[in-house]
Amino acid sequence: MTDARGGRRLAVFVAAEHPTTVDLDQVKAQAELVLGEEGYEHAEVSILFVSDDDIAVWNDRFLQKAGPTDVLSFPVEELTPGSPPPRNGGPPLLLGDVVIAPDYVERQSAELGVELADEMALMVTHGLLHLLGYDHHAEAEAEAMEDRERHLLALMGRTRR
Repeated sequence: MTDARGGRRLAVFVAAEHPTTVDLDQVKAQAELVLGEEGYEHAEVSILFVSDDDIAVWNDRFLQKAGPTDVLSFPVEELTPGSPPPRNGGPPLLLGDVVIAPDYVERQSAELGVELADEMALMVTHGLLHLLGYDHHAEAEAEAMEDRERHLLALMGRTRR
């Protein structure tokens, strides 16, 4: 996204370190929609697509969980859901990184009987919401996060499982 002067307000970096058929431009657009709807207009985030083996290493190293997973989020700031911090100029707010294993997500979508595009959009949205302070440890938090995911996915023309 750019401001009226043509300057960059929102920087979403998307990269694939593992062969994937994921539409990276679509992922970037989805991320920009989520961040814009959450009120982050001067921020920077990275979304990285990796192999099952790579995400398994990170899952073990950072969460002490064995095996691959669908998405991991690595926030830079501790943020409050729905309350972006005020920005008074300066560099963009660094939100963190979202790491997704597309092969895992593809298998997961098949097992759940949902469209891969819907599941991938959910992973992008879910990962970004974690960067923005949302969580799902308590039931109330999980409900709030899922409601927000449904809303954001609907704006993308996608459905949450």
